Amino acid sequence: MFPWADTVARRYPPPVAVWSVVGISLLAFLYQSGLPPRALNRFLFDFALVPSRVFGQLRLIAPSDWTPFLTNIFLHAGWLHLILNMWTLWIFGPAVEDRLGPVRFALFYLFCGVAAGLAHALANPDSVVPALGASGAIAGVIGCYARMFPAARLVVIVPILVIPLFFEISALGFAMIWFVMQLIPGLMSLGDTATGGVAWWAHIGGFVSGWLASPILRRPAVTYRNYYRDEGIYGFLPDGRRKGKGNPWI
Repeated sequence: MFPWADTVARRYPPPVAVWSVVGISLLAFLYQSGLPPRALNRFLFDFALVPSRVFGQLRLIAPSDWTPFLTNIFLHAGWLHLILNMWTLWIFGPAVEDRLGPVRFALFYLFCGVAAGLAHALANPDSVVPALGASGAIAGVIGCYARMFPAARLVVIVPILVIPLFFEISALGFAMIWFVMQLIPGLMSLGDTATGGVAWWAHIGGFVSGWLASPILRRPAVTYRNYYRDEGIYGFLPDGRRKGKGNPWI
């Protein structure tokens, strides 16, 4: 299940913080791609998150051992990894940045990324596999979006074999299904000696931190347009006005 589009209108484009995250992530990946294999391995050991350096047998507790909790957020394992993460951020990020403001959004994004890294490291303390990627921070953005706009409508793609099927679902429904899809394999992975693959607990930790932090960070003094519970993905006119009539839901 992959998000394709949403209905939440943006009040203050462009989303400069989201653009900045995408730009930094792209530049970091281009730098990674230009490194020779040995230099890349060293780079990932220094800047990706290796849980064993903090909580496991390789524990050194030097200042540099904590920086990967931030730097790993902007690193990716391949083009597909980068594109999928940045696309998901582009779907959910602008609406959240609109409500938080660019500075708060940037701090919120980093907070969720650090929380995701801590959750992953605590769940896999002896792992020597470098963890990297923005998915934990983006999971926090999804959690925040679902709490701020629970009745917003999303168009999602569900691939059935090689056929992509499009469905419409509420933001809260999408978030709950997505969270369960992370929680079940995350619980099954506890105690598993194979610590590579998907960082399920990073997704879980990021989502929970974003869900909990959203009401604290939202700007209270800004008034937004009324939101309608029954808005579909194509429920807006080109000028942003809603088609038809309905009961307002803020």
